[in-house]
Amino acid sequence: MIEKRSRKQPRNGMSVRERTYEQLKTDIFSGRFLPGERLAEEHLAEELGVSRTPVREALHKLEQDGLIEPLESRGFCIPHDSPEEVEDLFNLRTVLEGYTLRLICGRITDEQMKLLEEIMDKSDDALRRERLNEVFHWNTQFHDTLHAMVADNRRFHSLIVNMRKYVLRYRKDTLQSLAAAKRAGDGHRQIMLALKIKDPELCERVMRIHIRQSMDDALQAKRGI
Repeated sequence: MIEKRSRKQPRNGMSVRERTYEQLKTDIFSGRFLPGERLAEEHLAEELGVSRTPVREALHKLEQDGLIEPLESRGFCIPHDSPEEVEDLFNLRTVLEGYTLRLICGRITDEQMKLLEEIMDKSDDALRRERLNEVFHWNTQFHDTLHAMVADNRRFHSLIVNMRKYVLRYRKDTLQSLAAAKRAGDGHRQIMLALKIKDPELCERVMRIHIRQSMDDALQAKRGI
């Protein structure tokens, strides 16, 4: 049974159409809907507490975004992305994340370094307790904290945040084993070392290696290896 969400929407200046679109996009990025799962207007409208019109418009917009695809029968579904499509997304992220760390290298403060180290400690503790969901949370916090350091560059920050949303679905696959979670933690330690050395070339190279490792883990999970 679908749990209906509250009809009381926050008044943040967004229209019902915009809120519906943003909520469904967030649900897709979070992995709430599985590949192949049917998205039916009537069920989504009931769940979101809105009429079918904004849901219909949101679904067509999400189709244009390439996030869902139409079914031969009524409705839409989450596509089964090919390994090549996943690889393309991670390759783009490799470039953006590498350049981000290069920028951060010249501006990071001692306080920001300490915050990153605290996040890593919490991730390591979660890994020791074999709490993979917590490891995923702290790994995401690590990258979010890095991205916040370039938030003053609004256009670039928006670009990298949007890109990460697209790959977030696959990042969950990269941390579904203790070995993969440990590799992610090791990558973060290499990133921290490069930041301490304050070498922009090394920072960019280390981040690219880290993202490529995540891509390899995501592709292996997708192929069932």
